[in-house]
Amino acid sequence: MKLHYDQETDSLYIDLANAASADSREISDGFVVDFDENGYIVGFDIQHASSRLDLSSPKVEHLPFALTA
Repeated sequence: MKLHYDQETDSLYIDLANAASADSREISDGFVVDFDENGYIVGFDIQHASSRLDLSSPKVEHLPFALTA
């Protein structure tokens, strides 16, 4: 999983899988879900992220592996 923040567009993309998006659906205003060719979710795009989320201190809890930079 990767988090990509674009300051210019104020969007946060949460990349869940290393697969291409074949379909996208806006499920709420400014919240888009990307699906692969099999219908599995591969990512989320959050528009106006800085006004919707606290991006100053992301936290990770209880992952089954050690984090690397």
